[in-house]
Amino acid sequence: MKNISTDSLRTFITVVEVAGFAKAGDILGLSQPAVSLQIKRLEELLGYKLFKKQGQRQVLNQYGELLLPLAKQMMQYNDSILQQFTTESITGKVRLGIPSEFAARILPAIIGDFVALYPEVSLEVRSRLSKHLLSASRQDQFDLILALNEQLDSDKFPIFMQDELVWVGNLAQANNSVVTLVTAPDGCIYRRRATDALKKAGIKYRIVYSNADLTGLIAAIKEGLGITVLAKSTVPSELNFQTHSKHLPALGRIGISLIKNGGESEHAVDKLAEFIALRLGY
Repeated sequence: MKNISTDSLRTFITVVEVAGFAKAGDILGLSQPAVSLQIKRLEELLGYKLFKKQGQRQVLNQYGELLLPLAKQMMQYNDSILQQFTTESITGKVRLGIPSEFAARILPAIIGDFVALYPEVSLEVRSRLSKHLLSASRQDQFDLILALNEQLDSDKFPIFMQDELVWVGNLAQANNSVVTLVTAPDGCIYRRRATDALKKAGIKYRIVYSNADLTGLIAAIKEGLGITVLAKSTVPSELNFQTHSKHLPALGRIGISLIKNGGESEHAVDKLAEFIALRLGY
């Protein structure tokens, strides 16, 4: 018997409520292609298209209108079941350390659900470069750490998933004699991987802007200051990306570590780690 994915239904409802695939992706922490893929799989499972083109917008057709109230009802049942079976008292404080690009990608999608299920848990989130998060002297500042890790066979910080590194921004700029980069400060894995790849390929580059916060980098990219490097799963839906091109070298893959330091709120840490792993598709 076929089963409908609740993730697909939640995505479908969100697309309708915010009137757009890109906006839904921002809320759910998904790229626009990932949102489109979920809707496509839902349509294939049901055997009907759910949207129709109206000008430049995608709106519900008759089958989408039929599905919407049923989807909402099913999600209410889903959430009610979870709440009924999470009556265990989970309390405490979780100090989460996370790079800014993952904070922008993951946190909007999980904070509401996590807090709704575990209202007695207090979250303290701080964004740092992965290098600083993995520093032995700083690990005791966090109960849970999500960080990039270049050592794919690391025993100390095991890799729970890998991602592809991509060039992000107006990639036509790479046709210039000098590639202009916007990056995080020195010590950033993305920055080092970009400069090392360009040097190895014999391509001249210049760093024109540095900012540790993803929001600042996105603003610089939109203003046309340069391009940057990110893990593919963290690229905002409104930006272009590619792994390599005629003028840009491939960047390879990166590991992602999810490190639990336990402490007094160990149960809450475990639950938050599950939320993050599921949101990243692991």
